[in-house]
This record gives sequence, structure tokens and C-alpha cells, in this order.
Amino acid sequence: MADVSVRPAFPGDAEEIARIQIQTWQLAYTNVLPQAILDNLEPVAMTDGWRAAIVAPPSLQHHVLLAWEGESRVGFVAFGPDADTQDDDPHPEHTWAVTALLVEPRWGRRGHGSRMLAAVADLGLEAGTRRLVAWVPAADTASLEFYRAAGWAADGLQRTLDTGAGTVNELRVHASLVPELGLTAAGGA
Repeated sequence: MADVSVRPAFPGDAEEIARIQIQTWQLAYTNVLPQAILDNLEPVAMTDGWRAAIVAPPSLQHHVLLAWEGESRVGFVAFGPDADTQDDDPHPEHTWAVTALLVEPRWGRRGHGSRMLAAVADLGLEAGTRRLVAWVPAADTASLEFYRAAGWAADGLQRTLDTGAGTVNELRVHASLVPELGLTAAGGA
């Protein structure tokens, strides 16, 4: 069995997180994001952005975690309190949003995404979080299937983002961390 783990990201991980994001988007998001976005990804700016997210997050409840296999960083997840709650959301003050969850394609299908999602759920429960949400591009069928297999479901909300180079349609998926809210799976696919 390979040595696998999930741990908090440190400032020195920012460059590797940016590399994972760029490579994953350029390999797996050609039908998800406008080509102009993929062609103009800036490694230095993305590294700086991830370093800021790690060093100076918006709150103490915002986190970035890394998935490891052996000595390789293979994926990451960023999450924190949901900044996009809706009027009819259950427990909006106890909802966390997964804002990014990527596993580099060559490391896919090895449980890294599930381990990261389970870590988010564990940290959420410790912090009193009751519900998790994520916005997923509608064209990203692999991620939508991953969330479904982990017990998440679409909640009916949709939005269209203007990237400046085109639009991206997204669906919101969610999972409950407490049985009385309905959905209970949040981590293991």
C-alpha cells in the first residue's frame, strides 16, 4: 500500500499547489474553461494567490489541505465558511464551502479526493459545521460524479460565471454533516 496522507498546506507548498492547478486545468478542463483562460494561466500570480490563502486566510476557519502520496504532493482542497449563502439555505451560519478540490490527473482514482473530502468533513464537524457545499462547473462531469459517489447531491441552484473570456455554468452540490439534515455522506467515495 502506498504511503498516503492529507495535511495542512504550508507557505512553501504554494508553488506546488499552483502547479497542480495549472496542470490539472490544462489537462482536464479543456471542455470546462474557456481556452483563453487555460492559455493565460500565470504561475507566479497563482503561486502568490495560494501563498496568501495559506498565510493570511480570510478567517481562522479557512483552510488549504494537501494530499500526498509518498514524497509527492498530488492534490489540494481549499474550504471555509460559505460566502455565498442563499436565503433559504439550511443553517447558513454553519455551512462551509469547498472552493477548490483538485487531484492531478496522473494521481487520480487512488482515493486522494475522498481523503481530502473526509478531512474537510472532520474539520467541519470539529468546528460545528452542519453542511458542506461546492460549486462545480456543469461541464466537469468527472467532479460531479466524484461528489455524487461521495454522497453529495445537486441542490437545484445554478449560476453562470463570466470569466472575461467566456462563461462557465455551475451547479451547487451539497452534503449534510448531521443526520437530521438528510444527506449524511460527506467524505468517502
